[in-house]
Amino acid sequence: MSLNLTLPLSRTWAEYQTLMTLTKRDLVVRISEEAGLTQTQVFDVVQKTLDYITEALAKGDKVEFREFGVFEVKTRKARVGRNPQKPEIEVPIPARSMVKFKMGKEMRAAVLKLTPKTKKKAA
Repeated sequence: MSLNLTLPLSRTWAEYQTLMTLTKRDLVVRISEEAGLTQTQVFDVVQKTLDYITEALAKGDKVEFREFGVFEVKTRKARVGRNPQKPEIEVPIPARSMVKFKMGKEMRAAVLKLTPKTKKKAA
């Protein structure tokens, strides 16, 4: 199975929404075919890479891949939320750590190509 990750600009927004999700298995199969390695070898490398990324983030470290992007752990402040059904009731939401991702230049340029073109209004 081969995946074409380049998207033609001639597609409509609805067509982009129906595109498939790229899974770890898809990556393993594609890399295996292109690199001439067994899927087991590729799976081990991909899994180990993801494990190292997770380990670094769990320690609070930043993970940076030039031109791709940066993964970073940020802590969201505690806040008070409200139930839309009963706005008079306040619900405390505790502080929590979460992973943020900031795209690199190349990814940003590729993703911006997906932006639907707007029609210009006649004056």
